[in-house]
Amino acid sequence: MPRWLLVLALMAGLSGLRAAETFNPFSYGATGNGVTLDTVAVQKTIDAAARAGGRAQVDIPPGFSFLVGTLVLRGGIDFHLEGQLVLSTNQADYSGDAVITASNAVNLQISGTGSIVGRSLSWMTGYDRAGEWWLFAPWRPKMFMLTGCTNLTVRDLTFGDSPYWGLHMLGCHNVLVDHVTVRNRLDVPNCDGIDPDHCQQVEIRNCDVLSGDDAIVVKNTRQTNDYGPSAFVYVHDCTLQTQDAGVKVGTETVSDIHDILFERCRVLSASRGICIQLRDEGSISNVVFRDIQFLSRFYADPWWGRGEGISLTAIPRTPATKLGSMQHIIITNVTGRAENSLRINGTPDSHIRDVRLDNVNVTLDRWTKYPGGRYDNRPTKVLEPIELHNTPGFNLRYADGVVFKNCTLRWGKNIPDYFTSAVETDHVTGLELWGFKGVSAHPEKFPDFLNR
Repeated sequence: MPRWLLVLALMAGLSGLRAAETFNPFSYGATGNGVTLDTVAVQKTIDAAARAGGRAQVDIPPGFSFLVGTLVLRGGIDFHLEGQLVLSTNQADYSGDAVITASNAVNLQISGTGSIVGRSLSWMTGYDRAGEWWLFAPWRPKMFMLTGCTNLTVRDLTFGDSPYWGLHMLGCHNVLVDHVTVRNRLDVPNCDGIDPDHCQQVEIRNCDVLSGDDAIVVKNTRQTNDYGPSAFVYVHDCTLQTQDAGVKVGTETVSDIHDILFERCRVLSASRGICIQLRDEGSISNVVFRDIQFLSRFYADPWWGRGEGISLTAIPRTPATKLGSMQHIIITNVTGRAENSLRINGTPDSHIRDVRLDNVNVTLDRWTKYPGGRYDNRPTKVLEPIELHNTPGFNLRYADGVVFKNCTLRWGKNIPDYFTSAVETDHVTGLELWGFKGVSAHPEKFPDFLNR
């Protein structure tokens, strides 16, 4: 067949393809006034699109607000949000523990430049001035609970003012989260930004997250179903601000987490810039943090973290915990400013092994009002939750095979007495330092290294 005839045949075939149908909630009785509950109308729209198939689109139009409780998305549709969803504050309007839900959906897309408003303070009981955070009621909804989904895409939308976790994906495969904006309150606890949990083959990119709790965290929570490990997760080109950890693995680690890459992210402010918390029986391996910038500082007592710039900790959650292992961690091309040490802290029964820090350049300083000279070990019932401790530049405990290459430690303008050595070690083997630059905060009082 001549080439031109083949092209015409292809064009004719394409012209016969049926365009994806669009479904609008106004066709199913929605008001869009932000006051009248529209859950039933929006759900009918979702169900009609799912019956139509062919990647049918649920069109949430701009210029309108839809008050909703739990919505159940279906596979094979594009839930396209251009308007606004507003969370109902009545628990009776929820059939699960989240607003946007899906279960075992295949080829689900959530898109659009619209927004979801969480109304977080409606779920709080009061403000704790000493703790500098809101106290939450016994029940509050997550923004998303997407479970067991395959070929999932979430892109372009904004959600904020979350009362609880934000984008929670549990046991999902082949996931893209692209250009999502999160605008939570910094003083509401547990309002994580993006949480891939027991997920595999995940890419999170170009996201802008502001949240009181962890900004982007890979974890494995305890579940009745076996969703497998968290593995092959790639987070890159994101901007993050939080009062907890910026880029994090853990704290829940009940099964293995491996092959995780965080790259080209800016942590504008956090209680820990880079964080891995192993507290359960799973093991963590092959994690890379590359091209990361951070600022890490103290916050009020209830917030986890004490300004540790980098924190890798393997500490049992309870005395009965059979702790997994942490090994093969690479931290490279990282620059930051912190109010506390860079910690690598295992335990006698679970040393952290094979950690490489390459071109890590950090300045330690103090600029907030909160008391220093302490580490945060939470959550644990084995060690002191808040441990009084001096502040060396790098603190290594129960670790084997740690290599520093071309790393630099500087001290800032405010150097309290509890700022001590450049590197402090305790039960460490195989430590190598190549091209390390840094001295004690107070050379007249402390040697360059404390070895115990």
